[in-house]
Amino acid sequence: MSDPALDVTGWTCPAPLRDRPRVVMGHGGGGSLSAELVQHVFAPAFGGEVLAQLGDSAAVTLGGARLAFSTDSYVVRPLFFPGGCIGDLAVNGTVNDLAMSGARAAYLSCGFILEEGVEMSVVARVAEALGAAARTAGVEVATGDTKVVEAGHGDGIYLNTAGIGLIPDGVDLRPQRVVPGDVVIVSGDIGLHGVAIMSVREGLEFGVDVESDCAPLGGLVQAMLAVTRDLHVLRDPTRGGLAAALGEIAAASGTGVVVQESRVPVPEAVRGACAVLGLDPFYVANEGKLVAFVPREHADAVLDAMRAHPLGRHAAVVGEAVEAHPGLVVARTGLGGTRVVDLPIGEQLPRIC
Repeated sequence: MSDPALDVTGWTCPAPLRDRPRVVMGHGGGGSLSAELVQHVFAPAFGGEVLAQLGDSAAVTLGGARLAFSTDSYVVRPLFFPGGCIGDLAVNGTVNDLAMSGARAAYLSCGFILEEGVEMSVVARVAEALGAAARTAGVEVATGDTKVVEAGHGDGIYLNTAGIGLIPDGVDLRPQRVVPGDVVIVSGDIGLHGVAIMSVREGLEFGVDVESDCAPLGGLVQAMLAVTRDLHVLRDPTRGGLAAALGEIAAASGTGVVVQESRVPVPEAVRGACAVLGLDPFYVANEGKLVAFVPREHADAVLDAMRAHPLGRHAAVVGEAVEAHPGLVVARTGLGGTRVVDLPIGEQLPRIC
């Protein structure tokens, strides 16, 4: 029975509810709120068959060449963190989005949005890191733009990068190609980027240094494609983590996904930090990992090629696509139980990229 003396009319929910007249932080979290914003606001306004792909990058044909085209904005706080900075993120994030289409990234644009009053030395450090990351990734920053906003209307530096790259013949990476029986491979330890950001932002100590995994994945993808061009789909599990990437693929492909929780590589530092903070490592962001759905007959060879690459040496088979529960991801726990891995509504930790 309800207590008549208990008045709940003034209560508020801290979670970002879906029926909101205003933007909330969860709309930028890469989960279901982000998807609803795109599907109900942006996609109807823009239209177009290419946009309807809704991939990490768009595959387009221009002048007889197949190109991948991607853009992303970076608002990470703080600007500098263990393992990188906003400049590294801006390059690697866009290079990796192109790589998820199988493309060799070639050129980037870069837009700096600077807040009035930010130290010029900070701008120079970010620019130098961005240039170094581009050279490491084998891409050229070909064009750019600079804007300045009034003090108090930014957070030091925001960046936007767009990129283009060539997609090799015979490569067709998209979730609609996933079929039951495909093997799910993760390229390495998950959750490092989100925990690294959290440690410096909140001043937390976890007893061990945790660095972001921020890195360009183009070389790893090319090593995989050298084994076979018949990979079905690749995703880099950034915002929303592994859970969001798997959930999006399951929903778009109409297949179910089963993950063996014990096989997912989670570093002890990440596991410990998540246990202390009540977070699930599956939902923590990454910036240098990918998840691949590979035909079973090629899985062993692709896994070997990944482990031979520096960015894939901890790659592991973690699950498979199945006919059961289409559109849903479930995890088999170490105790023999099963849990549904839902698409996150928002994000456990905002402003991580």
